[in-house]
Amino acid sequence: MPKQYDVIIVGGASAGLSAALYTSRQNLKTLVVTKDIGGQALLTDSVQNYPGFKNIGGFELLTKFQEQATLYGTEFLYDEVLNISKNDEGFLVKSYSQEITSEVLILAFGKTPRDLGVPGENEFKGKGVSYCAVCDGPLFKSKKVAVVGNGDNAIEAASYLSSLVSNLYIIQSGDKPRGDEETLNALKSMKNVEFITGSTVNSILGEKSVTGLELKTRNGKKELDADAVFIEMGYIARTDLVKDLVELNKLGEVVVDKFCSTGQEGIFACGDVTDTPYKQVVISAGQGAIAALSAYNYIQKKRGRPTSKTDWKSVRIQKDEKSDFKLSRN
Repeated sequence: MPKQYDVIIVGGASAGLSAALYTSRQNLKTLVVTKDIGGQALLTDSVQNYPGFKNIGGFELLTKFQEQATLYGTEFLYDEVLNISKNDEGFLVKSYSQEITSEVLILAFGKTPRDLGVPGENEFKGKGVSYCAVCDGPLFKSKKVAVVGNGDNAIEAASYLSSLVSNLYIIQSGDKPRGDEETLNALKSMKNVEFITGSTVNSILGEKSVTGLELKTRNGKKELDADAVFIEMGYIARTDLVKDLVELNKLGEVVVDKFCSTGQEGIFACGDVTDTPYKQVVISAGQGAIAALSAYNYIQKKRGRPTSKTDWKSVRIQKDEKSDFKLSRN
């Protein structure tokens, strides 16, 4: 039987993580389903227009978002949503690894990591195929891993992984490595890092999990031993997933009102996936809070309980003897 949540949030960037923070603080059992944490914010190492920070990296900022949401009880599933449908409980969400249900759905996926599109990719998602180095990198400490992709996002992922793994292979299709010059130079100086240029991935190999890659090189084909592959091929919008559930505009964006309601009962949306004209981290975060409070009030009304327009209550966080966090609500 599918696991039941009060709220499922699809997307793990600023909108989704802010929504998760607010729903979790309202005592709603919350699950974030996402292929990665941070989304497009990870592509910048300098965010200078987020209130409270003169200058902060996208990775650092979104990590703080996740840490705070986790502190209040948010759960995470690093997977890709394949199908969303209505059922008696509310909504049934199917991913590669499992089926889950919720009373409310918050769409916050903006743009999702682009697939590589090769044999073995779908079969081993969550079993060695990852789109988030920060999320899954620690699982492969002292292992052999590959990063596939051109440009800064791939190089940043490689930089993070280089200090964790025993062997790191950076696979790029160009004739020479591409990305931030300073980061490239640092990676080139490391003994456990190897650049494989002029190459593409033909297929991902494995049985129960990833065991390697088949590469197409200038001289033909070759196999590469690897315990995991991190795919960094950029981002793409995937609102076709919900086209039969919510209204989309001509640009494929989800149409919402001032409460971040989609018009479909029980579904809210926030962030870059919506028709809000300004695509900024701070705006996405604000919309996440609106969507979460709207979702909370929707559930309260269904349950015959009082609604609220604010989230001012104090929630004290205490550590117990086992170093786990406990919440104490006033």
